Amino acid sequence: MNINKPVITVGTVGAGYAARLHGNGYARVSGITVRLKTICDVNLELANSVKEQYGYENVTDNYDAMLADPEIDVIDIVTPPFLHCPMAIKALKAGKHVICEKPLTGYFGEKGEENVGFTNKAHMFKKVMEEMDQLKEVMASTDRKFMYAENFVYATPVQKAAEIIRAKKSKVLFMKGEESLKGSSSPVAGKWNKTGGGILVRTGTHPLSGMLWLKQQEAAARGETITVKSVSADVGVTSACLTEHEHRHITARPEDVEDYAAVTVTFSDGTKSLTIASDTVLGGSKNYIEVYSNDSSLMCNITPTDVLNTYFLDEEGLDNVYISEMLPAKLGWNKAFVSDEVIRGYMGELQDFMEAVAYDRAPASDFSLAYETTRIMYAAYQSAEEGRRIDFE
Repeated sequence: MNINKPVITVGTVGAGYAARLHGNGYARVSGITVRLKTICDVNLELANSVKEQYGYENVTDNYDAMLADPEIDVIDIVTPPFLHCPMAIKALKAGKHVICEKPLTGYFGEKGEENVGFTNKAHMFKKVMEEMDQLKEVMASTDRKFMYAENFVYATPVQKAAEIIRAKKSKVLFMKGEESLKGSSSPVAGKWNKTGGGILVRTGTHPLSGMLWLKQQEAAARGETITVKSVSADVGVTSACLTEHEHRHITARPEDVEDYAAVTVTFSDGTKSLTIASDTVLGGSKNYIEVYSNDSSLMCNITPTDVLNTYFLDEEGLDNVYISEMLPAKLGWNKAFVSDEVIRGYMGELQDFMEAVAYDRAPASDFSLAYETTRIMYAAYQSAEEGRRIDFE
């Protein structure tokens, strides 16, 4: 261990896919020594697997015991979303900094409630706001940091776009962002009570947060205060018309969630952003943010990119070679993912979070962004259900 580097000790709760994503990020943090002390999960076999792969010192299934460890500086929450707020509140009250995966929270149903997705969306919005406001109160009473793991903020083209907006003091007039794909490999993606929503919560949250953050950069550079004025949205299940045979290439199986969402945000300065998310887009994952300002146009192509184009007549020798996400085969022409963990922001977010704790500064992606993104998504669900614009004070 290099004693000249700051040392940040991390405890992670949740040993699923996101724990491995964060583990890869921690391994690439530079200038700071990250000590991975404890991995916590009710599934100790899964936790031990993460421990062995990334070098955690301890494994536990007791979250309170991990919180009581005075050596741990940061609690990294990568559990299912319904646990995010309660766990964050306990961690903050225990004096720990918090990293929280997206989404911040959602509506997952109340006792005895089935087919949660058909619950009145205004009720959902109200309950989500109540939970977030509880966390907001705790945040106001502590000096601990809340770091929101939104990789779109740290995606390299988005970071460059922000640099340009700040330098030129551009007025951003319209933004369009999208994350679409052919569905999810998760068996619970079609159930509202497991995910807190459909494609809007699963993937639309990313470009939405990215555009909100870019608008924050504009406001800071120009010395303005810009808030969200209103939200209007349309959501639906576009794959319901397909026969089973026609559905064979699409993995989305919505039960009580949407597979399509389009959300328009109007800001207090009259400018707009449009978020698009669909579970029925073939050809690999589609991730971008387009920014149109008074003096520039910026196309943030996150995936796919043109860094490396590949062409194969067969897949011999490629079994363990990752080419791209959400493609069923590697044959023919493909746009290969190169330095995916860098371009999509996974490295940048963990570097920023560790520096924020080590040097006592604010993270780029914080609680206010998590709060506003979630507020907009649930206002969007209410807007779509009621067929009207939702105005914010």
